[in-house]
Amino acid sequence: MFVNWGLEARKWQLLVAHVQKISFFRAYRAIFTGQAIALNTLNGMGEYVGRVVYLEDGNRIRAISLSIIGSLSQIIVTMVLGLTGLFFVKYTVLSDLNMLQGLSKFWLNGFMYALSLGTMIIVVFYFNLSWITKLLEKIPFVAKYSFYIQKIEDFHWKELIKILILSFIRYIVFVIQYLLLLQLFHVEADMLNLVWMVCILFLVLAVVPTIPVAELGLRGEASKQLFGLLSTNALGIVFTAVFIWLINRVLPAIAGSLFILGVRLFKSK
Repeated sequence: MFVNWGLEARKWQLLVAHVQKISFFRAYRAIFTGQAIALNTLNGMGEYVGRVVYLEDGNRIRAISLSIIGSLSQIIVTMVLGLTGLFFVKYTVLSDLNMLQGLSKFWLNGFMYALSLGTMIIVVFYFNLSWITKLLEKIPFVAKYSFYIQKIEDFHWKELIKILILSFIRYIVFVIQYLLLLQLFHVEADMLNLVWMVCILFLVLAVVPTIPVAELGLRGEASKQLFGLLSTNALGIVFTAVFIWLINRVLPAIAGSLFILGVRLFKSK
């Protein structure tokens, strides 16, 4: 968990460095505070509101616009590896179980092709953020608020690659977390199949809108459906989903709430 959020803290530190230099420890606290706010917002969108508490007033809105880069990088990794997992499972697990017939095969193929197109569009968008931002600034309404988004133009493709690499490493940490807990709860299956199922699960969680505090139900059901193709240990699958949710959502949110309390107490003095 600490490695996971440490990587995210480093990403945040690199992103906001374009508007304000902050220490790694300050970035780490900001990440946990963001989790506390995100717990009750759709797809955790309130996360960045919690993070900017640790920045100066004039830099907060500008930092939120920079967070787009961090979010897109994680989405790209999730979609690319999730799609890879879908292709792998389609031609191995589902093929072996003879589950692809008629309409189900049609919808799965349609979903995969649509997702592939969407992924390509997001990748192109990500590596052309500077050009797109300049284009948007020519729109009169957007031009009034260009001050808040113009820092996006400063990102060089090398920086974007660096953020993408950090997102990829963080994704690997996510996968390792899941594999360790699946092993702990005796969900036994071929390791390669488990890895790609985890990738598909992350794709489902990224695509389906949900509130993090209520994510457990979706995570549990999706886990049962996916890992149920590989193992009959339904209880172990559910326990894995619950513990992942506690480790990656609840514990960081609790820590973040304590940090928020600390900020309020400090400001009240």
